[in-house]
Amino acid sequence: MADRETRPTTVWSRPERGARGPAPERSRAQITATALTLADTEGLAAVSMRALAQRLGTGPASLYRYVGSRDELLDLMADAVAGELDLSGPTGGDWLDELVGLALQSRDAHVRHPWLADLNDRRGEVLGPHAIDYLDHALGILAPAPGTAGEKLEAIGLLGGLAVLFARREPAATSTAARSAGDPSTGDPAARAAHLAAVAAEGRHPHLLAALTAAGAPPPADRDALFVRLLRRLLPAMLGQGES
Repeated sequence: MADRETRPTTVWSRPERGARGPAPERSRAQITATALTLADTEGLAAVSMRALAQRLGTGPASLYRYVGSRDELLDLMADAVAGELDLSGPTGGDWLDELVGLALQSRDAHVRHPWLADLNDRRGEVLGPHAIDYLDHALGILAPAPGTAGEKLEAIGLLGGLAVLFARREPAATSTAARSAGDPSTGDPAARAAHLAAVAAEGRHPHLLAALTAAGAPPPADRDALFVRLLRRLLPAMLGQGES
């Protein structure tokens, strides 16, 4: 009984809708899908119970029969995005290849839903059923990998953090006009590299100049390749295997 009393209550721990009142006209899935569309088109700040009710053609009070608060709605939205990941693939092959593939899916989900990173920063770690499925699947991939259970959980956390970082720096998030103007403050790698080289050439940063000289001209920007390369270096090192 004590365990039940201390277990945190989430939107998933309650029935989808109370037994009282008129017959259900909607579902949590429908409400969540509408909220996702609203966030994708207008941003997370636009997602309110009132705005959502307007989109659904109902009153805000009716939504509270399905969702107890806006925070619960945000939890449902985050878990719905986790449900977009394909976890049907077999495990037991090359764990690093499989984990990198999962990371690419996660990054792409954050690109599709750019509000998700900010949402997770604000809401903490409320794991819904799809997120728990993701975590279990990732641990299944890592079953043959070296490392302790704690190290594997940390590796999964790193995977998620890099997915968010690369999604936030996706060129699509930068205006075409700014990139074409060669603005180093944008996501244009060539503009950033030229700016850095010009600063180093002034002579006040000898270590930076030496590093850039030794590195030579950078290869053409390929964010997918860089993302995969970092994961393949960092994940084995975190699990005590050294550089792959």
